[in-house]
Amino acid sequence: MTSNTTVLRCEQLVKEYQVGPEPIRILDELEFNLSQGDWVSVVGASGSGKTTLLNMLAGLDAPSSGRVMWAEQDISLLPEAQLGKLRNTHLGFVYQFHHLLAEFSASENVAMPLWIQGKSKKQALEQANDMLDKVGLTSRYEHKPAELSGGERQRVAIARALITEPALVLLDEPTGNLDANTAHDIQQLIAKLNKEVKTAFVVVTHDVAFSRLAQTSYQLLDGKLQHLEALA
Repeated sequence: MTSNTTVLRCEQLVKEYQVGPEPIRILDELEFNLSQGDWVSVVGASGSGKTTLLNMLAGLDAPSSGRVMWAEQDISLLPEAQLGKLRNTHLGFVYQFHHLLAEFSASENVAMPLWIQGKSKKQALEQANDMLDKVGLTSRYEHKPAELSGGERQRVAIARALITEPALVLLDEPTGNLDANTAHDIQQLIAKLNKEVKTAFVVVTHDVAFSRLAQTSYQLLDGKLQHLEALA
């Protein structure tokens, strides 16, 4: 652990779906803590519940029981407006597909969360360009997504997730849509940024080698988190 500041805590997290007469338990009493700058990776087969877990950590889906805590706040107790506001400041998200806005430049895509927070266009673009520098896109400020490679688009998406200096970034298969060489470059960038920006990361991936770059690596199996080291 890099800090005593608790960014995320899961307590007895359960997710069940009612299919027929018996509920199916997707997540079974998961527990883990994340402190400032920590990096946790979760691997698992398709359908194992990885994306369900991320959605609950992001406050996009409610657990059947248990709690998700952001900075010691139980997010299930927050009104939707307050949760949305906290999500915009506390949390960043990177998906398998970049979800960039086609009509905006790289700088404008990265600046968008700051504009939503009310920062001036000039200040937001300056910060966005600084963040693009950090992800290796100094020469791509004015390029629109169609003018960028797949790896460059994902770098823009990572910059956008980090621009508000969130305590936590959730990454859902961030290299799953890239060729092997580009995926390796993005994985190394994620490792570098985790050390530099002191933001906590939770990465969901199919790539076991990528997952082992994290400080803590889990496999999600039968609804439980098991340390990968124990399964090696």
